[in-house]
Amino acid sequence: MNALTAALGTDRVRWLRATLTVLVATAVALGAPFYFAPFQVFQLTMVLLYTVALSGLNLLVGFGGQISLGHGAFFAAGAYTAAVMLDRYDAGHLATLPAAAAGCFLLGLGFGVPALRLRGLYLALVTLSFAVFLPPLLKRLEPVTGGSMGLTVNKPQPPAWSGLAEDQWLYFVVLAVTAVALLLARNLLRSRVGRALLAVRDNESAAEVMGVRLSLHKTLAFAWSAMFAGVAGCLYTWVIGFVSPDSFSFVLSITLLAGLVVGGLGSLYGPLLGAAFVMYVPSVSQDVSEAAPGVVFGLLIITVMFVAPTGLAGLPGRVLGAVARRPPRTPAALDRTPQAVSVPDAEPKSQALSGPSAPHTPANPAVADAEPVGAPPRTEKE
Repeated sequence: MNALTAALGTDRVRWLRATLTVLVATAVALGAPFYFAPFQVFQLTMVLLYTVALSGLNLLVGFGGQISLGHGAFFAAGAYTAAVMLDRYDAGHLATLPAAAAGCFLLGLGFGVPALRLRGLYLALVTLSFAVFLPPLLKRLEPVTGGSMGLTVNKPQPPAWSGLAEDQWLYFVVLAVTAVALLLARNLLRSRVGRALLAVRDNESAAEVMGVRLSLHKTLAFAWSAMFAGVAGCLYTWVIGFVSPDSFSFVLSITLLAGLVVGGLGSLYGPLLGAAFVMYVPSVSQDVSEAAPGVVFGLLIITVMFVAPTGLAGLPGRVLGAVARRPPRTPAALDRTPQAVSVPDAEPKSQALSGPSAPHTPANPAVADAEPVGAPPRTEKE
């Protein structure tokens, strides 16, 4: 009963802590665009849409155990889907979001087929090839994509009743989509599909013995990951209002993967931290060294990986663990007040000892001189 009460108390404290964290984060997120300058609001908006892309990559790499170096290509596919629909077909902004998500989901299904037979570096090279040849392909499809000049589209305008500026309205729109994407990723990981992905990541042979269909779940991992990247690419088109092939080189894929590793693989909060790293660290590197910003960026990644090998999301746990393992300066026994120790009453000295090990003392002293039974008779000399 005491154990059950303690468990219920622990669950209640954990639930209250999670609820308080969500309320504080919501209050900060809703008040941020009214406190910061327009350019800073734009940076926060970019952090949110990168969070969506890294959440999909986290499903594939962090929880699925596979690797992709071509995630920037799915990002570009979603961005160009929205741009072409807005520029060539004059579609509404809301119509481009499900179209980009569905198109990238099907594209991910197609690229999930190599994942059935390839793994490790071989799979990474296949996905990297997609990120390498997509920009030249977009340049050659000039009638549709605009070629090297790209496409310029209109940004979503805030409604008159909102009273918000353009940057604030875009921030809230992207914030709403990001919240839905994170909730979807969380529920997906807690479902049967998520448990199957974790089983495949830990041990494919054991997962197959347990009845997990490896081909299905590996392909679905690519499809879900590509869908999240496509949604992020669509949001990118809304926020920037311009797309070009040079904006989606293979460097974007490497940067996204590095951001996820820095943020924390297999963590629900890792994509958010990794998105902040992807957004702010290049600008900080540019301020530190205009001649070699890439060198500063690389050194910062090495420093973070040295300090937090499990990513920024696992850094608080490492710090708390190190503090818990640290021995106290003064022993606890010195802080205790000595108490009187009760000694059991001693037995009286006159009490005879009992037990097999106690010697037998005869009561009559005369009997003590008697010969023991079975001893040889004494002679006169004795």
